Amino acid sequence: MQRIAVLGLGRVGTLAARMLTEGGFDVVGHDVRPVDGLPLPTKVTDVTDRDALAAALADADAVLSALPYHCNATVADVAVAQGVHYFDLTEDVPTTAHIRALAADADVLLAPQCGLAPGFVGIVGAAQAEPFERIRSIRLRVGALPQHPTGLMGYAFNWSPEGVVNEYLNDCEVIEDGVHKWVSPMEWHEVVHVDGTRLEAFTTSGGLGTMCETYLDRVENLDYKTMRYPGHMQLMNFFFHELLLRERRELAGELLVNAKPPVDDDVVYVHVAAEGTLDGHMRRREFVRAYRPREVAGVRATAIAWTTAASVVGVVELVRDGVLPQSGFLHQEHVPLDAFLATRTGSLYATQE
Repeated sequence: MQRIAVLGLGRVGTLAARMLTEGGFDVVGHDVRPVDGLPLPTKVTDVTDRDALAAALADADAVLSALPYHCNATVADVAVAQGVHYFDLTEDVPTTAHIRALAADADVLLAPQCGLAPGFVGIVGAAQAEPFERIRSIRLRVGALPQHPTGLMGYAFNWSPEGVVNEYLNDCEVIEDGVHKWVSPMEWHEVVHVDGTRLEAFTTSGGLGTMCETYLDRVENLDYKTMRYPGHMQLMNFFFHELLLRERRELAGELLVNAKPPVDDDVVYVHVAAEGTLDGHMRRREFVRAYRPREVAGVRATAIAWTTAASVVGVVELVRDGVLPQSGFLHQEHVPLDAFLATRTGSLYATQE
């Protein structure tokens, strides 16, 4: 697996393309607009056109989609038809279900949900829970935030507004007392502290990936929550439900990005904890980190950009090196954490700046 097509040259897609190029892959970037100044060839491609997608993947061994989630089902269809390995960053549950169905008869690897959450946090969660004889709980918490918040919302839209709105409005999978359930988003409020910073956490959609399926009958409680500065959840519930913006998702995204545009000085908080019995005693294992902007692949990258890009590129490296399967569907929780952190790109997660 040497030749990789990267679709979508936004902040994360561009950085992933740079990382792959620096790692020795032959990369071609594709976007709907001309993109210059990258250390790799780029092409203008209409990703909504199946024939154009087929042409873009004709000489590729793999495709990495950094497109909006609603484009990914078509990309996966074309990838399977052309015998090309597939990777994406989606948190959208129906999109992943479509890709999962494709994988049943595919001769290539289909690896959706390779971002930060779902993605890296699932890899960490599985590693934290693995030593236990009985797993009482796996709790995954992630927050992508401005380092210097302003206003009551305390937020900046450094991530896709479509993805954020999706997470805030779609129902959430959990396992509670051994039962697989769907619960409402922006509920189950709790207080979390990371590096002395007080945060709130609440349910959002998609962050668990396929973990509920994997851990059903193995864990008593499993959930994913987004972390924000205190007060954010109440304001978002007002915005979406009191003002009925839940019925106008596109407009909601436009309003939020206009009010809280991206910032360069961000931080990604990761708080993953598992509890269970080990040698007959109850234990708790934690992985808690705060990741900030850093130099990656020759450029200064925001925390959310490099943590997301590094997650998918690390998985690509593991597939190339034969550590992961070469066909079928990849569950992120089946990726070994030690092997991931040992990759050229995954090693970025091992340190904090």
